[in-house]
Amino acid sequence: MAVTVLSGTSGALYYKPAGTTCGFGTAAVSAADDEITLIANLGFRVGDPVEFSVVNSQTGGAGSGTLPAGLSASTTYYVIAYSSTTGIMEVSATAGGAAVNITDAGTIAAPNEFQVAYADFAAVGQVQSWSFEISRAEIDVTTIGQPSGKYAPFRSYIAGFADGSGSATVYVTNEDASLANRMVEDVLLLNQVGCGFKLYTDKQSTELLSRSITMDAVLLTASQTINPDDAQQVEITFRPAAAPTFDLTTTA
Repeated sequence: MAVTVLSGTSGALYYKPAGTTCGFGTAAVSAADDEITLIANLGFRVGDPVEFSVVNSQTGGAGSGTLPAGLSASTTYYVIAYSSTTGIMEVSATAGGAAVNITDAGTIAAPNEFQVAYADFAAVGQVQSWSFEISRAEIDVTTIGQPSGKYAPFRSYIAGFADGSGSATVYVTNEDASLANRMVEDVLLLNQVGCGFKLYTDKQSTELLSRSITMDAVLLTASQTINPDDAQQVEITFRPAAAPTFDLTTTA
């Protein structure tokens, strides 16, 4: 059977900006003003697509409760206002539209809470390359009392915890809304909750045919290179915040 070798051009990088996931309770909802008060200094920006849900704050999974009237789960809304000083957010059903009419604060009980989060991974079009390395720690399990012989006994090891590190080289553009530019600023964001990467090794027309590595991430460094002969580049380094999800097979 003929084997087709994948090329780097079939790769892609998708990103969820940092500081774009936040939980809140009924007291944070103002039906009178159609506003929700989140914590301050998050990374939300006007135009961001977001979704609302009810989550269990202890497990992080789906919770039970009723979203504030006017908001529906699994529906994409768009941020039309967010104050990093006060944490007050307004959303619209369409990009740049009028604020959603919120008519009640919803119903919820601990440990459940409402959550607003960036809707989905978005393509970063100005990526030159990305890399991701996986490593395993080694645990020395050598025992004492081994029989002596002509040669020194060898130590014994078993595999330990896994770890990963990654980097992406992105081009700086003159577009303020570029996700490539936003990644650079996100490195310094104090609260990086919501940051995530979807690294495609083979991006196809459907997810079933694509191969990818998905992870919540922590942004670590941004190193900028500027010279008169090349486009401006920034190398971003990151680390998984938890175990990545590997989808390296296809399902036709």
